[in-house]
Amino acid sequence: SLLQSDALYQYILETSVYPREPECMKELRELTAKHPWNIMTTSADEGQFLNMLLKLINAKNTMEIGVYTGYSPLATALAIPEDGKILAMDINKENYELGLPVIQKAGVAHKIDFKEGPALPVLDQMIEDGNHHGSFDFIFVDADKDNYINYHKRLIELVKVGGLIGYDT
Repeated sequence: SLLQSDALYQYILETSVYPREPECMKELRELTAKHPWNIMTTSADEGQFLNMLLKLINAKNTMEIGVYTGYSPLATALAIPEDGKILAMDINKENYELGLPVIQKAGVAHKIDFKEGPALPVLDQMIEDGNHHGSFDFIFVDADKDNYINYHKRLIELVKVGGLIGYDT
């Protein structure tokens, strides 16, 4: 956290973030908090930041590498238009399936195309196919931090001019 005080951060969450969090996001956040690896989740304030960024750039076609239980794809799905799409990749489908019922209940599961497995081979195939050059408005990476430079070398070819690539550190 950029904030030096846990008490201040908690105050911000309780007064500004949680009151604006959609019910489905709250439900998934609380479900994820019970998971043994809950430290890997996207925070509620980060979810709202992603939502704002997506709306500011009018994102429609997005990609997420590392989705865990689906909190960030849910935030994305709620922000993009009804015909928007998310290519979501993660090496562990079981974690994603924990959150899938909440995503389905929110009515946005049709926007998410989940692919299980390492992202680099998928990215390589997309580049080789040549059909995806500059096709993504927004890409969010929150996995396999040792490979961020390798992701970036590929993602720069897939994001459109004026699009955004975000990395969770």
